[in-house]
Amino acid sequence: MTSSESPASSPPPRTTVAPIWRTAPGARAAEPEFALSPTVLLNAIVKHWVMMVIALVLSGAAASVYTARQTRIFEAFGTVQMDPQPLMPLGNQPGKESGPESFWSNQEYFATQHQILTSRKVAATVVRKLGLNRDPHFAFEAPADKKLAPVNIPIDKAAEILRARLSVKPVSDSRLARVIYRDADPDRAQRVVSAIIDTYVDQNLDMTLSSATTRAEWLDTQLVKLKADLESQEMDLHDFKKRNNLLSVSFDDQSNMLRAEIQQLNATLTELKARREGVAARLNVLAGINPEDPALIPESELLGNTALAPLRASYIQAKKDLERTTALGKGENHPETQIALAGVRASRQALLTELGNIRAGVATDLDAVQRELGGVTALYESAKKQAMELNLNEVRYARLRRSKDNTEHVFGVVLERSTESGLSKLMPFNNVRVLDRPLRPEGPVLPRSGMNLAFGAALGLLLGLLGAVGRELLDRTVRDADDVEREIGLPSLGSLPDVSSRAAKEALYYGTYGKKGGRRDKDKANGPPAADEPVSELLVHAHPKSAAAEAARAVRTNLLFMSPDHPYRSLLVTSGGPAEGKTMVACSIAIAMSQAGQRVCLLDCDLRRPRVHTVFGMTLQEGVTTALLDPSRLDEAVKESTVPNLWVLPAGPMPPNPADLVHSEAFGRLLETLKGRFDRIVVDSPPACVVTDAVVLSTRIDATVLVVRARRTRREAARRALRALRDVGGNPAGFVLNAVLRSSEQYQYSYYRPYGHQSEADA
Repeated sequence: MTSSESPASSPPPRTTVAPIWRTAPGARAAEPEFALSPTVLLNAIVKHWVMMVIALVLSGAAASVYTARQTRIFEAFGTVQMDPQPLMPLGNQPGKESGPESFWSNQEYFATQHQILTSRKVAATVVRKLGLNRDPHFAFEAPADKKLAPVNIPIDKAAEILRARLSVKPVSDSRLARVIYRDADPDRAQRVVSAIIDTYVDQNLDMTLSSATTRAEWLDTQLVKLKADLESQEMDLHDFKKRNNLLSVSFDDQSNMLRAEIQQLNATLTELKARREGVAARLNVLAGINPEDPALIPESELLGNTALAPLRASYIQAKKDLERTTALGKGENHPETQIALAGVRASRQALLTELGNIRAGVATDLDAVQRELGGVTALYESAKKQAMELNLNEVRYARLRRSKDNTEHVFGVVLERSTESGLSKLMPFNNVRVLDRPLRPEGPVLPRSGMNLAFGAALGLLLGLLGAVGRELLDRTVRDADDVEREIGLPSLGSLPDVSSRAAKEALYYGTYGKKGGRRDKDKANGPPAADEPVSELLVHAHPKSAAAEAARAVRTNLLFMSPDHPYRSLLVTSGGPAEGKTMVACSIAIAMSQAGQRVCLLDCDLRRPRVHTVFGMTLQEGVTTALLDPSRLDEAVKESTVPNLWVLPAGPMPPNPADLVHSEAFGRLLETLKGRFDRIVVDSPPACVVTDAVVLSTRIDATVLVVRARRTRREAARRALRALRDVGGNPAGFVLNAVLRSSEQYQYSYYRPYGHQSEADA
């Protein structure tokens, strides 16, 4: 009996040995669980491509049905030319600006015309003209060959139906507009477009003529009123001249004359005032002469009066004679003194008389100057008053003249426009004309079959992709070995195929390994099950050359190579939850090890829901519980199975306290006894996340194998089970991915292609 398997007995596939350094224990992926990455997207497409194809087919079929049920719509169109400024043979028309119009003005004009083309008024006129309100095919947008009951809808409603199918599209960088109408009848579409264009052109011409007529009538009315106002203002201007005695001389000339007169009077006044001051000053000087001694006379008076100087000289000589007589000592009564004194009196009187005459003449001159100054002042004030009145009359005259000139100008403009308007009515010009008449449409524009199918296909692909990605993101179960390694950080010991369906059993268990299945296998899969068909847990023994057996031997090889120096004598097989295939994995590992020539004991420690005894056709009368109670009955409890080198110790009668039993010293002694008798011990246990039996057992077993069922075990359950084992000091050796589908990339790559290719090459 050998303790380890030689490499020549069963060469391990290269792809099944997972290195333990691949992922650190307990490590998890850095990316979020629901992160959308290119890898997730690619996996979703690869795994759910059938759903995407179904969505594509269904969407394409729906688009085809929708397209086939749509009414065929035809499109007719005509082109009209619009000129913002119509032809003007008389020059600028009233209401029109001369020169090029601004860009925004043109844009507003074209937008207005487009609204007129699609207006309710134009549509109602077309409905009346063509009788569309009584056409059922128009009302229901049906082909002309379809039989419909007569209708008579209101004109306004028919006009709204027509407007809904009508559109105007401007031609870029031009003054053209395309009138487009869609209908189920191509002939009706052509007629409607023609009627719309004709109605629009006629209404535009009628509007132009009506505007010209209204303008001419208004101008005539204004012309009569302006003429009366002009005549009245001309008479008012004449009456003003006559009333104010205004000559035909301009106000500027009259103003210049008055200005010259005022200047001259002002100079005269200044001169007279100077003369008055001079005469008054002379009069004051004369009045200041002392009558007792009139010899003190101003030189100016002496020079101006020839008689005054001799009189003054005579007076001075008489005074000298009197002084000389007195100096000789002659008294007053002396005759010479009396004569001298009489001479002084006579000369003084003569001098005073002359001075009085001069003073009287100067006073007369002063009075004359005063009177002259008063007259000139009166003339000056009169001239100033006339100048002020002239200014006021000029303002009034300018006001009357300005009003008359303004009325005259407006009268001339209105007269000119009135004449032009009268001529415009005789020669109407339309600034809208038809460039292209509508043609009968040859083919429909709706439905767009290609676009609908393309849209349906794109929508189907999008929905399929969203469904696949959503399924991929919301699926919390593990899918392949890489997924499990990334989540729990344990190395992969291998994978076992799915045997949930009979077809999977036939293809993966009964089929010859290295072949994809022949006619015999297919007939066997489709036919009824054989009476002697073994249970799934014994297929490794019943069909040692099947793919399932090779998968079990790959798990065995990985376990042996996990610790070659200190091989695991005891192995615990558990899982996170129930129904994940623990018993099948335990049986497959035990059978594979027994096939290597080792003495193996399969120990059923699932004391709550045991299944090992049913696999090997045994009873629960003897087993683990009886051996724990009475170690002497161990030989009776351990039974040899139909598989060579494999012994089975069933669970025995179910106890009330399974966790206490596996935790007892008796159970430890039982394990030691079994290790002394067998090379390997494989223990089947309950789920680690449901009860604590497996957690307790993991402390007594050399290594633990965690079973993970593909597409069923949730990631959280696997992580919880691993954490429970590690918390008590268990030794998780790795995991086995159970129930892998045949189409799974992991299973095909690991167990079919590389090894099968190698076998064929070796052969």
